[in-house]
Amino acid sequence: MKLALSTLGLPGIPLAQVARLAARTGFHGVELRVHPEAHVHPGLDAGRRKAIAATFEASGIEILALAGYARVADPDDENDLPQLIGLARDLGAAHLRVFPGGTGSRGDDDTAVRRLTDASHLARDSNIRILLETHDSHRTGEAVARVLDRVGADADGVGALWDVMHTWLGGESPGESYRHLAPRLGYTQVKDIASAEDTTPLPLGAGVLPLAECLALLPPDGWVCWEYEKRWYPEAAPLPGLLRAGRRYLTSITPGGEG
Repeated sequence: MKLALSTLGLPGIPLAQVARLAARTGFHGVELRVHPEAHVHPGLDAGRRKAIAATFEASGIEILALAGYARVADPDDENDLPQLIGLARDLGAAHLRVFPGGTGSRGDDDTAVRRLTDASHLARDSNIRILLETHDSHRTGEAVARVLDRVGADADGVGALWDVMHTWLGGESPGESYRHLAPRLGYTQVKDIASAEDTTPLPLGAGVLPLAECLALLPPDGWVCWEYEKRWYPEAAPLPGLLRAGRRYLTSITPGGEG
């Protein structure tokens, strides 16, 4: 199984340092946060895009995904999906993460289906896959699959991203979530927390999330990304000092791994 880390856990750290850190601690890829306050955003010129791609390539680290903040179920969302797809293409990322971000109306699914369908052909032609994350208004595998089933089986440019915390908070078992998401699963995000009431990030294995049960369901060649939410919880322990132990933990609970 291939392991990635999210730059959400490394706010403000230069990308060259991120690449070196990932390589030194045994990770294979990165999920790059896309935001105006981050080092990756649609305003980057062509030269900077090439430089970022070259930085990770030189370190042997794959850019697994760009973590964008488009809310595809929100009709008032102003994120430009074609612009984000172009950024992902230029950086050599395989995936673009989007949120549901529904407003609670009965038209949420319709909005998400329309926007994903409209963007799917450009994504496919750009060799990018848009992944709808289990999050906010559609936090369960069942809810995300409900949207993706309507986008259609021929929409190769669209898939699912399994955030195991949100499906757990939504009351699904790992088996239920995986059954819904497996046909279109791009990759899986893992993290750990103390409880449903306290979602401050913890070292992997120190909390309550059923990580071993989730990883046991995944294909052996799949990607798992550690999304440590340091940006939202500044009081959490710094991620760099946790990375080696986190990688060892993920490997130990992976079928056929070191454990």
